This record gives sequence, structure tokens and C-alpha cells, in this order.
Amino acid sequence: MSNQLHREKLLSLFEEGQDGVIYLKGAETMYRYNTDYELPFRQESNFWYTTGIGEPDYHAVIVISTGEYFLFSPKRDAQYAVWHGRIRSQEEVQELYQPDHLYFDQELLTILKRLNPSLIYCLDESQAEYIEDLNRDFMVDTETLSDALTYCRSIKSEDELEKMRYAARINNHAHLEVMRAIKPGMYEYQTKAIYDYFQKRHGLLQPAYSGIHAGGINSAILHYTGNDKQIMDGELFLIDAGYEYGGYASDVTRTYPVKGRFSGDQAAIYQVVLDALNKTIEMISPGMKMEDLHLAACRIILLGLKEIGIVKGEIDDMMQHNLFALFFPHGLGHFLGLDTHDVGGYPKGVDRIDRPGIRFLRVRRQLEPGMVVTIEPGIYFIPALLKPALHSEEHSRFLNAERIEPLYDFGGIRIEDNLIVTETGYENLTDVPKEILDIEEVMKH
Repeated sequence: MSNQLHREKLLSLFEEGQDGVIYLKGAETMYRYNTDYELPFRQESNFWYTTGIGEPDYHAVIVISTGEYFLFSPKRDAQYAVWHGRIRSQEEVQELYQPDHLYFDQELLTILKRLNPSLIYCLDESQAEYIEDLNRDFMVDTETLSDALTYCRSIKSEDELEKMRYAARINNHAHLEVMRAIKPGMYEYQTKAIYDYFQKRHGLLQPAYSGIHAGGINSAILHYTGNDKQIMDGELFLIDAGYEYGGYASDVTRTYPVKGRFSGDQAAIYQVVLDALNKTIEMISPGMKMEDLHLAACRIILLGLKEIGIVKGEIDDMMQHNLFALFFPHGLGHFLGLDTHDVGGYPKGVDRIDRPGIRFLRVRRQLEPGMVVTIEPGIYFIPALLKPALHSEEHSRFLNAERIEPLYDFGGIRIEDNLIVTETGYENLTDVPKEILDIEEVMKH
């Protein structure tokens, strides 16, 4: 039923009685390079959104004027059954997915010719090429559908939000299990195993993304995926991970000391990141711009770093010279949904801000009720950024080399919560401990 509502929402963006059809191609099974090793299947998100089908090789056509939904299932042969299992009958496919019309995929061209649309709306050039290969006489449009689906997916329905709440609940517990279990001498992959086990034990089988399980200096690598180093006493551990429920992602980051208690610098720097997180979350409401939240976080980070002697000078002067990007080089957050970095962050005609740090912000628009965003400030000590800055005429006057150089092996701290934007503010889906005393209390046991 929810996918029918998604199709209705999509069709509402087209003019009433408009001629033409929407064509959507489901994902195919992918293989590792030139082998027969199948990669885990994940449906293309727009196809999932409109059909709810989580298996490969399907096609869908929606008639804009009538809303009729045509589904085309793959014609499987006996060898498919040998290697992959029992083949569903068409009656079972009809019962499971409830299209208005069901055909085999080999009948796609016949049905399109019968419908004789003046225009076929496709998501991208690859799908347009597929249609044109069927028949060069078809006229295709590759812009309208992508824009329409992006708009639809940006504002979540209550059914989508319920899936995200469930994914968040399991993710919260999985993070907590790692926080309780970690100890010096463990390997990053062992923490990952604890985390993955808890998710799969509760029926969440699909990681939303690769997942970062990073100890020590690895915690300053923004997209670290090695997950194979030993975690040592005195280091910080950063876990940025999430799984999907019903296709919808959770994405949470926590950073804490492996030994269970923050050292002086760890506590001081962690508190700066936590202040940036908490204060920007409190600013979330309909109409707020994500770039304003990002810049607010940058100012909080610089103020905190100044208070602990890592930077010096006037905050406005440091902001003008983009000093924040040396310590906080990524965007504050992103949309969350069927994809971890979900669609809709940059509406048509909106460009990225060409400014250090903020150019990587994945959302640049006003927030609206029903949007789901992450807020994830961080502070990182990355020698590749800091060493040149200490010798830069522009930046060196703001930097305290005596404080920074001993922190080259510190790593990084990032804290991330998932928020639903509501009519009056926000709903925080993340309740993994993040206050220093709360973390240390959990890690006692």
C-alpha cells in the first residue's frame, strides 16, 4: 500500500491527463569483476520507492493519465532454479506485488507499442538507452522523472518514518553493544563483528553503507574502511555505521576512549564537538538552512578550540579565513532515507558554496517537516592539512604549533545523530550515550 501511495505522490507532480508513461528499470545482479561471484543484491532506490520490489531484473511502467501500473517480471528458466531456487509463478508475483497488469519482461516492447506514449520518462541516460535500443522511434525525457522522484523522496511519509525509527532503534542498541564490549587489544574487525551480529540477530541484513570502525589515527580518515588494525590503550575509537530496515537507513557515529575514560585532551576536544552537535540540533526547525547550521557549528568549533589553546585570534577573523576547515573539513550533515546520502540535498538550480569545508556540505536548502537529516560535526588532526597550514602566511598566525604538533597522532572525533524535522522542531532518533559522564558510566561494565 505504501508504494501505491508513493506512485500517487509521484503522479501528482505531472499535469492531470498528461500523455506519456514513466519507465523504471530495476537493478540487476552484479558480479565481482569477471567472475561468477555475486555481490549482495540491493534494489535501485527509486525502483524500491515506487514498487517495493527487492529482487533483481524487474521493470515497471506507469501510465501518467490513468495511474495504471504495469509490472514486468523476469522470465526464469530451469537453470535459474538449479542455482538460485524455486521460481515464483506469475500468480504469486501478482499476489505479492499487486500490479494492475503483470507481464514477462520479454513483453515490454509489445506493451509499450500498444500504449503508444508520446513521451517516455526515464531516470537517466542508461535507462533511456535501454528504451531506445528496444525501439528508436520512442521519444524519451531524462530530466523530469529524476527531479520528480527526488522531490517525493525528500519528504518522508509516516510509513517511511516508522521504518526509519525501527532501523534507528536497532542501530542504537548495536552501537551500545560495541561501547560495552570494546577493550584495549581488540581489533577493529572484532568490534565490527559485534556490531554486525547484533543487527543481523534482529533481522536487519543489509548494511546501509560500508561502516567505519576506526581506532587511533584511523579515526581521522573520513571514509576509513580497512577495519583491520589493533585498538590500543589510550586511543580513541570511532564507529560510524548503520543498517537498513525495509530499505531505509540509519547512520550514527560515536567516538569514545578505548580504556573507558577520556584523557584531558580527549575530554576537552570531545566536549567541543559535542557542544557543536547539541547546539546545532537545537537550531533545527522548518525554514532553517543547512548552510547556516554548518557555519554555526564551525563557529562553535573554533570558539572551543580557542578556549583550549589550539587556535588563537578573533573568531570572526578565523571564520573569514576558513580556519575551521583545517579541523572540520567535511559537511555538517546529509539527508537520510533509502540511501545513506539520500537525494534532494541540492534542488535544481542550487549550486555548492565554493568555500573550504562547506563545499562538501551535502544539503543546501531550507529544512521542511518530514525531512530526515544527520547532524555530524567533527574535529580531526590530519597532518596533511595541518603541517602546510603551520607554514602558511594565511593560517599560521591563528595556530598554536606547540599544542597542535603533539596531536598529529590523536586521530579524530565525530558525533552523529539522526533527526526528523517536525512542524515545531525535530525528533531525535538517536539515543546512544554521548555525554562524557554517560559514556564513561556505560564503559565501566
